Amino acid sequence: MNLASPLDQHRAVASIDPILGLTRADMERVNALILSMAGSNVELIPEIAEHLISSGGKRLRPILTIAAALAFGYEGEGHVKLAASVEFLHTATLLHDDVVDESDLRRGRKTARTIWGNQASVLVGDYLLGQAFKMMVEVGSMRALAILSNASAVIAEGEVWQLSAAKRLTTTEADYMAVIGAKTAALFAAAAEVGPVIAGAGAPMEAAMRDYGLHLGLAFQLVDDVLDYGGSASDLGKNVGDDFREGKITLPVILAHQAGDEAERAFWRGAMEEGRSDDAALAEARLLFDRHGSLEATKARAREHGRLAAQALGALPPSPYRDALEDVVAFSVERIR
Repeated sequence: MNLASPLDQHRAVASIDPILGLTRADMERVNALILSMAGSNVELIPEIAEHLISSGGKRLRPILTIAAALAFGYEGEGHVKLAASVEFLHTATLLHDDVVDESDLRRGRKTARTIWGNQASVLVGDYLLGQAFKMMVEVGSMRALAILSNASAVIAEGEVWQLSAAKRLTTTEADYMAVIGAKTAALFAAAAEVGPVIAGAGAPMEAAMRDYGLHLGLAFQLVDDVLDYGGSASDLGKNVGDDFREGKITLPVILAHQAGDEAERAFWRGAMEEGRSDDAALAEARLLFDRHGSLEATKARAREHGRLAAQALGALPPSPYRDALEDVVAFSVERIR
């Protein structure tokens, strides 16, 4: 009897090459559509959009939309427009995030706000949101439109929630998981769910793909939380330690603060709430994480959500697409090894 989870069985692969190969032709069409829809007679719009769109990234969210549609035998054109919409939603969020967080680096390059300013970044983000909804409407699926528009609202809600919780050490683990569920996982879930929707695969398959995307998104964010304290700029697409320097309350901080004594809690108050977050403080934070196993505990939670994502795929019929989607989970989680 094999008691290994689907994630354990695919752990040796740990590559997104299979899904890249399966979706390559359609993703080329998505990329062409993205460049076309980012165009405008207002010169600054395509300039800023091109800066972010061409700056790298795996385009994982639109890839999920393409793969999820093809996994159920979809043969139309709507998945390309929905995938481009998903990428525009994500890109707009990044533009707005960098303004809110005052970030200087995105995927190893200067953020748009540092080059063109905050006002231009926000407005171009709004333009991309408008283009995203235009493409959703053109697909003609009210169900897909409802899923993605709801995700857009949930993401914005998550951003506001995170802003209100910024630098607040009273944030609980449950609060934080709710924030990243909205801010990060909601778009993963929607990107995966709209595939079976337009393929007419039925409610059980829609639910399975929604659960897959949700848990994949949660795992992905938790891995990023760990990498911020021990990864590399190329892994993160930003400077290592940025979350700490910005006073972001992520799960490792929550766990270490809860487990610490009064002196340690005073350190976290100084670092998170009062801005005493230089390199020496970052080194101290890492020592406290080691003392209380905070990073290991966060890794364990990421792996559990990865297991649940892979488990959700068990509802799908066997296919190369299902295998490739499992590989995405293993790849995402194994970034913390």
